[in-house]
Amino acid sequence: MLKNRKFIAYTLVIVTTIVATLSFYFWQVASSANLNVKGEKSFVLYVPTGASYKNVVDSLHKYKMIHDEISFQFLSKWMKYPENVKPGRYEIKPNAGNKEILSKLKRGQQDDVRLTFNNIRLKSDLIKKIGSRFEFSSDELLKELQDAKVCGKYGFDTTTIMCMFLPNTYFIRWTTTPEKFLDRMHSEYKKYWTDEKLQKAKSINMTPVQVAIMASIVQSETNKKDEMPRVAGSYINRLAINMPLQADPTVKFAVGDFSLKRILEKHLAINSPYNTYRNTGLPPGPIALPEPVALDAVLNYERHKYIYFCAKEDFSGYHNFAENYNEHLNNARIYQEALNKANIK
Repeated sequence: MLKNRKFIAYTLVIVTTIVATLSFYFWQVASSANLNVKGEKSFVLYVPTGASYKNVVDSLHKYKMIHDEISFQFLSKWMKYPENVKPGRYEIKPNAGNKEILSKLKRGQQDDVRLTFNNIRLKSDLIKKIGSRFEFSSDELLKELQDAKVCGKYGFDTTTIMCMFLPNTYFIRWTTTPEKFLDRMHSEYKKYWTDEKLQKAKSINMTPVQVAIMASIVQSETNKKDEMPRVAGSYINRLAINMPLQADPTVKFAVGDFSLKRILEKHLAINSPYNTYRNTGLPPGPIALPEPVALDAVLNYERHKYIYFCAKEDFSGYHNFAENYNEHLNNARIYQEALNKANIK
């Protein structure tokens, strides 16, 4: 009897020791940091649509991220991750353990792309900026934005579709499709165009698209937010008397050279619907992506009698405004003299 009790006691000690050892091993496998993520910055793992478990492991090997592949493989199979690979963009934090990483991957807990776009002039620039951030390609997005039917779905044509994109910062899934991306941009567009703003546009005899086109010109003319409503007022005064807008930024857009400091006769002669020296009214589309502050400046333009304006001679970015042409010529002469003195061509 005594021998049996000793045997049982020894057996319990051994079993307890084994259980404790295995428990500690499993805890280490699950919790110990196993990816080579240095510093405070996360490692971003991209898992494309249709990727297999082998593709995920190969990606980790490519960037030399796995310390202990055996423990990673063991826990992956135990958690049934190979059968549940989900596409997405995943940020792996420093010191993350196997279980934390695999739980995130298995559940498809993606980390959104932080997309910011501003200072965009051309559709090609916008497509390049966006297409490089998501699983879909620039060519796929270009195809959508060149499709009249797709643009018409949102109330635009292939030229005015640019008005739908409001410069801002957005958080979007990496696996989003071009269609869903455009739906999101249209949703953000509608959020801006509240009933109150739509009524304001109507009160100044403009559609939202016309407001956006005008705002793109105002924004290109001045980067001074406090001056934008005054510039907008000058352009609207020109429209009211059927005078060509004569906006230098539209000529730069038509020429395709945004670095021009002086607009010369050869530039004014270019045959383009965006040359507002030769054509009255608004151009067919925006010459840049107008930011909300520029849209607001048009909707709330300053009421005044100014028709003309010219860059100030101090190169501050502000303008001198004039009600008549003679006063404007004097302002222009002063500015030209400043350019000559500064040897700016």
